[in-house]
Amino acid sequence: MLQNLREIYRYRALLWALTVRELRARYRASVLGFLWTFLNPTLQMLVYTLLFSVYMRQSVEHYAYFLFVGLLPWTWFSSSITGCATSISDRRDLLTKVRFPAQVLPATVILTNLINYPLSIPLVLALGAFFDVWPSWHLVALPAVLFVQLLLTVALGYLVSALNVRFRDLQFVVVNLTMLWFFLTPILYPLETIPAQYRPLLHYGNPVAMLVHAYQAIFVRHAAPDFAELGCLALGAAVLLWLTTLVFEAGREEFAEYV
Repeated sequence: MLQNLREIYRYRALLWALTVRELRARYRASVLGFLWTFLNPTLQMLVYTLLFSVYMRQSVEHYAYFLFVGLLPWTWFSSSITGCATSISDRRDLLTKVRFPAQVLPATVILTNLINYPLSIPLVLALGAFFDVWPSWHLVALPAVLFVQLLLTVALGYLVSALNVRFRDLQFVVVNLTMLWFFLTPILYPLETIPAQYRPLLHYGNPVAMLVHAYQAIFVRHAAPDFAELGCLALGAAVLLWLTTLVFEAGREEFAEYV
């Protein structure tokens, strides 16, 4: 794993160049350009707010704000995982070049989506101000939660990108699994609304649920996230990253052949 990280650092200039190119290509033909980064989760928030606070009557104070706090990190996570699935299998033009570092490709997808998330934080704060919900000093814990999410996203991103090279149908499975994962994560509803007997499984068996709960603690409940829980999650994500790196390295020599 350390060797893989060192190689990414060695090719950091290439990683940044590919990230900038990806950002430019993503918004080049768009009328709204970079504003789509904010508009897409905002439209999702409006749809789910209409559904759950008007038609299905979720009894959550400032439901739109509660929903938006969970939607933004989920958007980063899900778009990274689905993008990583095809990040290698779709780049034959780069992989066939001599000694091209394949691990840069999923890292580019994750970094591109990561850049969008911090730029959305002012929108979260503005929406909170609209509902008279102001940030507290607990906001200083946000980088720790971001780091843990980054570890988890990189670990899963490397796994799906490596496996999809050989098993091309995986990219379609990943899309459907992330949709199921979304509804199993307490974004549309508070964790407390889940029956008590299922709550531990839904929370501790779902690493993204723990992350979303931490974001909600910072922005919604004005409390510090559970650092013991975050520490265990970071350790588990680091172990997963080590294992997925082994899988990635084992198949890297065959990537160019399969694509």
